[in-house]
Amino acid sequence: MENQHINESILSEEILEDQKKNRIDHMKYMPGMEDIGSEILDQVVDAMHAYDYDKYTAADVKQAIAHSSRTPEDFAALLSPAALPFIEEIAQAAQIETRKHFGNSVYMFTPIYIANYCENYCIYCGFNCHNKIKRAQLNESEIEKEMQAIAETGLQEILILTGESRNKSTVEYIGNACKIARKYFKVIGLEIYPVNSDEYAYLHACGADYVTVFQETYNSDKYETLHLAGHKRIYPYRVNAQERAIRGGMRGVGFGALLGLDDFRKDAFATGYHAYLLQRKYPHAEIAFSCPRLRPIINNDRINPMDVHEKQLLQVVCAYRLFMPFASITVSTRECARVRDNLVGIAATKISAGVSTGIGSHVDDIEDKGDDQFEISDGRNVEEVYDALLSNNLQPVMSDYIYV
Repeated sequence: MENQHINESILSEEILEDQKKNRIDHMKYMPGMEDIGSEILDQVVDAMHAYDYDKYTAADVKQAIAHSSRTPEDFAALLSPAALPFIEEIAQAAQIETRKHFGNSVYMFTPIYIANYCENYCIYCGFNCHNKIKRAQLNESEIEKEMQAIAETGLQEILILTGESRNKSTVEYIGNACKIARKYFKVIGLEIYPVNSDEYAYLHACGADYVTVFQETYNSDKYETLHLAGHKRIYPYRVNAQERAIRGGMRGVGFGALLGLDDFRKDAFATGYHAYLLQRKYPHAEIAFSCPRLRPIINNDRINPMDVHEKQLLQVVCAYRLFMPFASITVSTRECARVRDNLVGIAATKISAGVSTGIGSHVDDIEDKGDDQFEISDGRNVEEVYDALLSNNLQPVMSDYIYV
């Protein structure tokens, strides 16, 4: 089955040669990496390998839709090919579930990329260390200018991102960015390289509320061929990042597979099941999903999500909602405005606005601006997204959490 899921759009002659070279063991922890055990990792991987989505029938799908509380087996059925003919019924059920728990509220935020230096060689990513792009890192003064400009748009939630370079973007550097963000925003998220639980505790003390880590793919064999160098190559350390973040005191954790890298049904199942197991182990933790599809990058405009079309994306988003009714679901600017507006009307509950994936893009007087991580499809500003939500009878929410 694996050979059916080789996405040729990622590959080049240079990458194919690099894949043949000897590389470090992707399952062995590097020095300094905290090992919290593999209890949940093993359960997720075993369930993913056992997931045969072709065995599910229309009756299984109908039963999953009818249930008021969905089991992992129901979730598996909702992600199966047998569910596609029932996508309208699934979307209607997901919309009912969303309104039940979130009303018509949709949360707004924007990302801020403060550095794009990276030590990883992820062959599908624009930031990878071998891609010849313009690198940049904002200093504290520039971070403050960017955040001030973002806050003036009315947004109260920020997501801080860096390339995955511990040497350039140290934990202390990220912590200082969180302290600056606390002056301007009520909710602060992080999308950075995975760290140890004590470092997550430090970042939480600096002001961070939640952490998102994209596993990219849960297929460890495929993961090994996509991540050729750097700390990100170590598969178990990345899988366990959310649990370390919770142990470090983070209020919430986000999960996501990059749809199109491998068999998207298995990856979506593993993502949901991973979140489900952590929710059961840590009931207080807030759970979030992101559903990104592959996008073109600088120096490879051929990259595409292969067999993950809009209908399949809707299927994944709705399956997450029916399986994890309370989870936040974010829809990325990788998707066009039409798709995003459609998804927030059905099951997604969080949307970004005024997005740039480059460095120093929110103010004009930052000279050393860095290149973008990937191409975005929805370039609407905050006001435009806000108005679009209102026109669809949805309520834009800037913050759902206030420290007292």
